[in-house]
Amino acid sequence: MFNCLTKVFMKKIYQLENLDCANCAAKIENAVREINGVTNASVSFMTQKLMIETDADIDQIMEEVKKVIRKVEPDCEIVL
Repeated sequence: MFNCLTKVFMKKIYQLENLDCANCAAKIENAVREINGVTNASVSFMTQKLMIETDADIDQIMEEVKKVIRKVEPDCEIVL
């Protein structure tokens, strides 16, 4: 008999506004990857997009993401 536990991973993409430089994008990406529950993240300076993969509650994750963004790039905002 098999007892298979599977986690559900969610992938969300968000548009960013006022992301000023590639260095800030890299800092945000690295900090978001460190958030508990985030399995993968990427930030593209060129497209101004944030991609997050998580197996946790996305609303809680996004609260932490917003804090990270404000700390690294105070003028940058997530456009939902």
